[in-house]
Amino acid sequence: MSGHSTGYDYVPDGSSESVLRPGELSFAAAGLAHGHIYAMCSGLESAGARCKLAWDSDSHKLADFLKRFPEARPAKSLEEILSDPEVKLVANAGIPCERFGVGEAVLRSGRDFFVDKPPFTKLEQLEEARKLVAETGKKYMPYYAERVHNQAAETAAEMVKGGAIGRVLQVLILAPHRLSKSARPDWFFEKEKYGGILCDIGSHQFEQFLEFSGCDRARVISARAENFNNPDKPGLEDFGEALVETENGASCYCRVDWFTPDGLPVWGDGRTFILGTKGYLEIRKYIDFARAGNPPQSLWICDSEGVRNIDCRNMKFPFFKNFVLDVLSRGETAMSQSHAFAAAELSLKAQMAADSARLRNLK
Repeated sequence: MSGHSTGYDYVPDGSSESVLRPGELSFAAAGLAHGHIYAMCSGLESAGARCKLAWDSDSHKLADFLKRFPEARPAKSLEEILSDPEVKLVANAGIPCERFGVGEAVLRSGRDFFVDKPPFTKLEQLEEARKLVAETGKKYMPYYAERVHNQAAETAAEMVKGGAIGRVLQVLILAPHRLSKSARPDWFFEKEKYGGILCDIGSHQFEQFLEFSGCDRARVISARAENFNNPDKPGLEDFGEALVETENGASCYCRVDWFTPDGLPVWGDGRTFILGTKGYLEIRKYIDFARAGNPPQSLWICDSEGVRNIDCRNMKFPFFKNFVLDVLSRGETAMSQSHAFAAAELSLKAQMAADSARLRNLK
């Protein structure tokens, strides 16, 4: 267990299922600016992949990473990683505005790319990535951790697909995060570098909505992003909200913010409510006040049979085993590329809508 009180270095409890033979898939970590790289690489290793190389321009970050992944060897540059024939996959959690540049180099080198969210900070980067994927046939896979690295959310997704609550009508997502202002690097407060709150942590929520609704085509109805309580950091957006709708008629409201109080023992009381025609689900991701001990990974369902709880803590993470197998087989079992890009597009367009709304209000 690591980093349950802070989101930036949170590594979920549990693991994937190891599905590879020793040495069958080697990957590298290149770009260690965000602590999510630890969860990304832990997930890959739990599925049987091997972290062979690691690189970052910050020697301290590289040294810290190698302590956690001692089997990895330090690389002198990204070019060294991209010239190693054994490395088939590159994981990146660099500064958000720089992630596409790394991804472009990785795909052009003939390797797949596993990137922390947000995978892009500008719509133009997404458009170029779509062209690159079409040209190279390689994967540009974002790490949408709030679903794929969360047992309760993954269990809910399977139940929705199985028809447990009927047709999904609406998804409500509340995603508070702890700011931990003093621990954040300078780029975290520069909007051009992190992309805005709906682009950044909002990307998790839009991916979940598309997954639960079963439709990748959606439009932004309204969006808002503000800096309510951090005047000393004018580039920070500490609150965001958006209302979106899919072509199949499902709607979603999501709220993201940096207002988790210090008294909460985890980094955010993330909750998702999924309303269907036959019942509803509530995902209590990181803490459940309704149960003794306030456990995480709790899923509630209400349907014609009553109300019951599913404790998801002992369940595996299917994304990682499916993803490493997809890298080898060229399949799309873990997540389709079109879905991954659709979620990124929705988050970018929601951010653009919020930015436009703020400009109109300033006039």
